[in-house]
Amino acid sequence: MIETDIIIIGAGPVGLFTVFEAGLLKLRCHLIDSLPQAGGQCSEIYPKKPIYDIPGFPSILAGELIDNLMEQAAPFKPGFTLGEAAVSIEKTVDEKFIVTTIKGTKHVAPIVMIAGGLGVFEPRKPPIDNIVDFEDKGVEYIIKDPSIYQDKVCVIAGGGDSALDWSIYLTERKIAKKVYLVHRSSSFRGHLDSVQKVIDMAGTGEINLITEAEVTGLSGADGLEKVHVTHQKDGEILIDADHFIPLFGLKPSLGPIGDWGLEIEKSAIKVNTLDYSTNIPGIYAIGDVNTYENKLKLILCGFHEGTLAVQSAFARIHPEKKNVLKYTTVNGVQGF
Repeated sequence: MIETDIIIIGAGPVGLFTVFEAGLLKLRCHLIDSLPQAGGQCSEIYPKKPIYDIPGFPSILAGELIDNLMEQAAPFKPGFTLGEAAVSIEKTVDEKFIVTTIKGTKHVAPIVMIAGGLGVFEPRKPPIDNIVDFEDKGVEYIIKDPSIYQDKVCVIAGGGDSALDWSIYLTERKIAKKVYLVHRSSSFRGHLDSVQKVIDMAGTGEINLITEAEVTGLSGADGLEKVHVTHQKDGEILIDADHFIPLFGLKPSLGPIGDWGLEIEKSAIKVNTLDYSTNIPGIYAIGDVNTYENKLKLILCGFHEGTLAVQSAFARIHPEKKNVLKYTTVNGVQGF
């Protein structure tokens, strides 16, 4: 049994910053995450993508943000249970919570903070009969490490920002030998500047843009060798390719959290904006996993929510103590 002051479910940016805020109040945290490393979506889905709305950083790569948050949390010695999804929660007779993971690891604390982002993610897969046969053999649904596409022929499918941005990135940085972008429509859903950039790059031959078409088949012996594209006018087009990357987004789901007796609205946990507490006293929900009037799903908003939740948690854990806000500019940061 792992004992701590606050169990944080979700080791993304909001969960990591909450460790820092809790540490300032001398509260220990232990984080649980189904992913094998800390960082949430920032590490798993877009570590190389820039983020522009973190205060003090005009631009910072998502992976670098996680590195900084880990460094910021380090003085407070957080514990981690990674690669194990939290599947159940139960309340003890002494008003504590036991959170158990899919591997049976048990954690106990008087406070639980759910910082699970949008929940459990599954990629939206195109309806290709044998696509599973090529997963990890040339088919990837997210780009984690762009270097694996060095000097390779890549077929990207999709019409949103991810498909546009990665097509530009792999081409501009001269990573991929050749990039094909396949989209079923002649119009795109992404930012206008990205759309125009792709069109311009297609005009110069840097990107091979195929619109009004869909990838309908894959073939190869030990791995992906050919991508079959069906064009609305030209019929079937065969592309010799090393990688097929369908970027149709991810389907979020609350997963087991949805069965814990929490008040749910539109696949998110309802909270009181006074302190981001849920309908179960002692359980809080912060970041993208929660919902309330005028909710904005921004990392910086999650930082604010975690900060206020920690203040409330301190009052629950130490009802006899008065917490006086101490500015870090005056007191510095003192770890455990």
